[in-house]
Amino acid sequence: MSSLSGIGGRLYRGETSVDFIGKRHRWYAISGLLIAISAISLFTQGLHLGIEFKGGSAFTVSAPNTTIAQARQALTAAHITGESVIQKIGSGKIRVQTGALTGVQSNAVQDALAKEFNVNVNNIDTQSIGPSWGKEITHKALYGLFGFIFVVMIYLAMAFEPKMALAAIAAVVHDVFITVGIYALVGFDVTPATVIGFLTILGYSLYDTVVVFDKVRENTRTITSTGKTTYSQAVNLAVNQTLVRSFNTSLIALLPVASILFVGAGLLGAGTLKDLSLALFIGLATGTYSSIFIASPILATLREREPAMQALAKRVAVRSAAASNNTKAGSEPTIGESRSDIDTGGGHKVVTERGPRNQPKRKPRRR
Repeated sequence: MSSLSGIGGRLYRGETSVDFIGKRHRWYAISGLLIAISAISLFTQGLHLGIEFKGGSAFTVSAPNTTIAQARQALTAAHITGESVIQKIGSGKIRVQTGALTGVQSNAVQDALAKEFNVNVNNIDTQSIGPSWGKEITHKALYGLFGFIFVVMIYLAMAFEPKMALAAIAAVVHDVFITVGIYALVGFDVTPATVIGFLTILGYSLYDTVVVFDKVRENTRTITSTGKTTYSQAVNLAVNQTLVRSFNTSLIALLPVASILFVGAGLLGAGTLKDLSLALFIGLATGTYSSIFIASPILATLREREPAMQALAKRVAVRSAAASNNTKAGSEPTIGESRSDIDTGGGHKVVTERGPRNQPKRKPRRR
């Protein structure tokens, strides 16, 4: 912890720096690869929507030593040939999802499951959702997502500046698209808990980005008047100054989510926890990545196109070149030599070289 604190202090003071902005094309390439994988997963496999969105019936059976093969055999006995999803929830519970069923078909499935698993019909939890209600839930989820993005963009434009709002929203879209693509790749069902996880990661991603942008605003408040650094250099300094804070915050947030995902969903078999925790885990990781590697470079790219920032970059380049030349000029004379300029009149000077000065020998003192 002390070494991490020391690294954070050097990053904050600018003694140690990682060039995040200068290597922006590398981060863009990594994000482009992730986005391409997500797009391929969405177009080839698509999202596995839960019954809350597409409608259908779900039957949950609690019995010891349940197997997926038994559940499939029960569906075959009930003459259900449509699409079905069977999941084991822990060691003593199994969930069977089917499409929309009539009352007679639902009773047949319950009887077949009760016979196959040797349980009472009343002990089978049955849930039926119509397709119209699923469409309504889908529309409300989309309205909530777009409304959230719109309100956040207006707030960021008023609190900071419009280009910061655009960079932040680009990072948010980046996070959501990658998370949705990984959901399609893994094959988890999208449920209302998943939508809640998506909205949560949007807020966390924006929180981390706002922390970085607040430091950027502090570093660039008087940047045009001082002319010491370019806008990209100021943004890179702000990212380095908030790097340790982002790492600590993300690690503390990911540890409990990882516990929910691997312990709650993996060992305890809680399906709702699995849907929520996977969205949170992926979203928190991509949100931290995007706030450093995507949002800040996009902001620097947008601001560097402004005429004022281009003029500032030229002034900084001229000043750096002059400082470099002065350093070289001061280091030309060798050890023991110096130069002197003698005015010969007419403005012409002759440069003479002088060697080391001969010191007079001191006579030994008499005792």
